Amino acid sequence: MSTSASATERRGIPAAAFVEDVQTYLSQLNLDANAALAFLQERLQQYRVVEMKLLAQQRDLQAKIPDIEKCLDVVATLQAKKGTGEAIVADFEVSEGIYARARVEEAESVCLWLGANVMLEYSCEEATVLLQKNLENAKASLEVLIADLQFLRDQVTITQVTIARVYNWDVHQRRLRQTAASTSES
Repeated sequence: MSTSASATERRGIPAAAFVEDVQTYLSQLNLDANAALAFLQERLQQYRVVEMKLLAQQRDLQAKIPDIEKCLDVVATLQAKKGTGEAIVADFEVSEGIYARARVEEAESVCLWLGANVMLEYSCEEATVLLQKNLENAKASLEVLIADLQFLRDQVTITQVTIARVYNWDVHQRRLRQTAASTSES
């Protein structure tokens, strides 16, 4: 008998079926062992492709979170220095690997890169709110991504176990046929 995993899919990732009885599984799908193995190998490859995409997204988010935190720290520093008359001397990245030095006095606003070559000016308070929201969203997305990766790893494991079970069942069936053929010849 074949039973499905507790979830049928998670965010487009199909759940793998745990196979308790290989013969019933093959008859339900109307497949022979070789066709089932080919299907399972293909599914395993699909899981691997999705895993690579999710890992790339995870790396991107893990790089993005410290950048957002750094921006929040800079805005907080600017707000803390506001009204003190004290200037801040800072090096900032103009382009990848190109930095400029700036002397900032009484900053009322900051400019934030939003992506796609778009920069907008915000008050320090608005920038803090926006960056906090972006940080929360990035952390929440990372949590979901980690859960998706765990679900995917579980499906890979289930599929690998199923492949092994179908293969072993097929080997056992061949041996039974071989034994039956050799006893009928005697």
